Amino acid sequence: MKRWQRQTVGMAWGMGLCAASLACAQQPKAGTAAKASSGFSAATVEEKARALAAKPYQEPPVGVPPSFEKLTYDQYRDIRFRDAASLWRAEGLPFRAQFFHPGFFYTRPVGVNVVEGGKARPVPFSTDQFTYGPLVGNPPKGKVNGFAGFRLNAPLNTKDYYDELVVFLGASYFRALGKGNLYGLSARGLAIDTAQPGGEEFPTFREFWLETPAKGSDSVVVHALMDSPSVTGAYRFAIRPGERTVMDVESTVFVRKPVRQLGVAPLTSMFLFGENDRGGFDDFRPEVHDSDGISVWMKNGEKLWRPLKNPKQIQTSSFHTDGLAGFGLLQRDQAFSSYEDLEARSERRPGAWVEPVGDWGAGSVRLVELPTREEIHDNIVAFWVPDAPVQAGAQLHFAYRLSWGFNPEGVKAGGSTVAATRVAAGSKPGARRFVLDFTKASTEGTGPVEAVVTASRGQVLHPRAEVHAVTGGFRAAFELMPDGEGPVELRCFLKRGSETLTETWSYLWIP
Repeated sequence: MKRWQRQTVGMAWGMGLCAASLACAQQPKAGTAAKASSGFSAATVEEKARALAAKPYQEPPVGVPPSFEKLTYDQYRDIRFRDAASLWRAEGLPFRAQFFHPGFFYTRPVGVNVVEGGKARPVPFSTDQFTYGPLVGNPPKGKVNGFAGFRLNAPLNTKDYYDELVVFLGASYFRALGKGNLYGLSARGLAIDTAQPGGEEFPTFREFWLETPAKGSDSVVVHALMDSPSVTGAYRFAIRPGERTVMDVESTVFVRKPVRQLGVAPLTSMFLFGENDRGGFDDFRPEVHDSDGISVWMKNGEKLWRPLKNPKQIQTSSFHTDGLAGFGLLQRDQAFSSYEDLEARSERRPGAWVEPVGDWGAGSVRLVELPTREEIHDNIVAFWVPDAPVQAGAQLHFAYRLSWGFNPEGVKAGGSTVAATRVAAGSKPGARRFVLDFTKASTEGTGPVEAVVTASRGQVLHPRAEVHAVTGGFRAAFELMPDGEGPVELRCFLKRGSETLTETWSYLWIP
């Protein structure tokens, strides 16, 4: 999804774009009848996905009148939500659900159901749930089955106001906020054949079920049915807002046909330029990005950090492991002075952290960086790819915890982390100079600090490390004298004697 599409709905969310509620759903227009409820359990969606996988894939039909297919950006924003129509508002529950109007880019509506007492009841679309501004005029005529998506609100930043918490909108995209955050990166249900020859496949959430939360509950549960030409899937999200908003995700995937590259727990973000990669942009802002790096933790204790880049051509990196502890796209730089953007407020973007539940086996965290000259595009994708081939007829299960916030990975178990990466000309013709800042270590010690630097090719010159007199952390510096024209894989960590002090900085330098 293009970032400007996300900005479109993001601006609409912030302005209170149209939503629906059960209260409205129970009062359909004259001449219509409310649909009957049906039994529902956690197995219901899985059985639907299994049955769907046994049939040939069918593209969902367009479900809005032609005039609403052609809505412009400004027209779509002019459709407003009636706050009184929020699901669960009248009951005074700790969460409220609101629904997006179909149209613009979202012309294939999805079904939404509310679950209460073991029964599921569809929430029907009604134009009474919306106001239509002067740019739109009349509401759509004819039948509209479903919504574009929905959002959940909860008292996140204060006890008295229902902040926007999480949004499901477009394909299998969703995103959430921790306390104090503004929307930035997104997640997806699955990524199929990203940056592969032949093009990417985008699975879609076809239908949702929202479980009515109990009074005083600190969590809400959402179920989703996924469909695509290659797979179907049943998803369950248990969502808990807080300093870190946490989603416990369970998914069962049914494979229709072999998948070349199955991307599990994908994250999508934007990186235009940063302190390590200005890219020739003539901009008053020092940096422009929603995430500045990817972090990968192995079960053997190794922790990697790779700063993101805006490459000149598609760049894919893989971090293989027999045991994954977690990975995420993070916005570590949270200083306003690093961005100087009063509108975007990039320093408030959340990071997202994926922590597997159970053993996912051998596989790779894959990072795809796409070139872009505009910040309207999401050009960064990260996901986990299993080593085992994904064959037709397979049934796969993945469970993971997905956390959103300023520090989504939680309390770090010792060691300092990379705070900044800067690259400049070296002291010799053709050489490049790298200056790395690390945060303060969690353990005190004495003695010299050593920078351990390795390069896949070329020569490392003048590596050194010292205590950072201003931050109390460390600064490492070295130069690379390349050998030939090919890319160079660089790594650096700091140690004092036999003690490793930092995570491992990882960087792919391309001439």
